[in-house]
Amino acid sequence: MNRVTEIINIIEKNPGIKFREIMRETGLKNGVLSYHTRKLEENGSVKIERKSGETRFYPLFVTKEESILITSLRRDTQRYILLSLLEGESLSFNEIVQKVKKAPSTVSTFLAKLVEDNIIEIKIVEQKKIYFLKNVDMVHEIIQRYNPVLLERTAYNFADTFSSL
Repeated sequence: MNRVTEIINIIEKNPGIKFREIMRETGLKNGVLSYHTRKLEENGSVKIERKSGETRFYPLFVTKEESILITSLRRDTQRYILLSLLEGESLSFNEIVQKVKKAPSTVSTFLAKLVEDNIIEIKIVEQKKIYFLKNVDMVHEIIQRYNPVLLERTAYNFADTFSSL
């Protein structure tokens, strides 16, 4: 298998993968990988998203909406929030803070990002903000389609976190 095919396969199996992760997977040096990824981008073989010092790679078949969700699932605190909402369906801010075991300010920051990204919505129930996943099916589908191993590991670590308290 040539290097380009190997890189594309890695990106297809790991949508949202970062440059350094591809380096680790392939064993390629920075300059060599930069050359190949630049060529892949130029010929339209992959999507590359650059935001605030972070470069992520996606296969062409991943939609914008999916890429936003995948990026959130690749970040620990956001993933814990999303998994909590999958498990609990709707939670108050304090319930989310308890489940993810992070400071309220951290949870607030990441919840705001998830709301801004249109992944979570807020409803007022009995004068209290309640958080819901906007598209539970899509979250399930993305987790199952792209990262069943990640989900199992994450769910396992997530469960470990709770059982250790």
